[in-house]
Amino acid sequence: MIIGTIVNGVVIDHIPAGRGMELYSKMKLDRLECEVALIKNAPSGKCGKKDILKVNEEIKINYEILGYIDPRITVNIIKDGQRVKKMHPALPETLIDVIFCRNPRCITSVEQEISHVFRLTDREHGIYRCVYCDAQADKKEK
Repeated sequence: MIIGTIVNGVVIDHIPAGRGMELYSKMKLDRLECEVALIKNAPSGKCGKKDILKVNEEIKINYEILGYIDPRITVNIIKDGQRVKKMHPALPETLIDVIFCRNPRCITSVEQEISHVFRLTDREHGIYRCVYCDAQADKKEK
């Protein structure tokens, strides 16, 4: 398999295996006109298998989404074919319209205009709760 070299863009590495497509969707990468590569189940020395996203264009990155998926994700910014910056997103304190409340009695189920807002309640386990009804978010949401 040959995937072109990134000249100016972003490489999102160490995505947990099987979650690359979720990240692709949540970051709305399907709307880009540039080359985007999703590599699934790539071998990894650290975690066995991983997914990788390569975007051949400079884009604005939503670090909240990345941190929510897994704070061990690595973001590499590429300029002129060289990595100029390497970052790891933090677990965000608040998520807005990244995940959605599944409680049918929550006000977000009735009022469509209200943003889905979740706050981090347990950093160690990465647990988020809806600010309106206190329902716990499903970490494996797809």
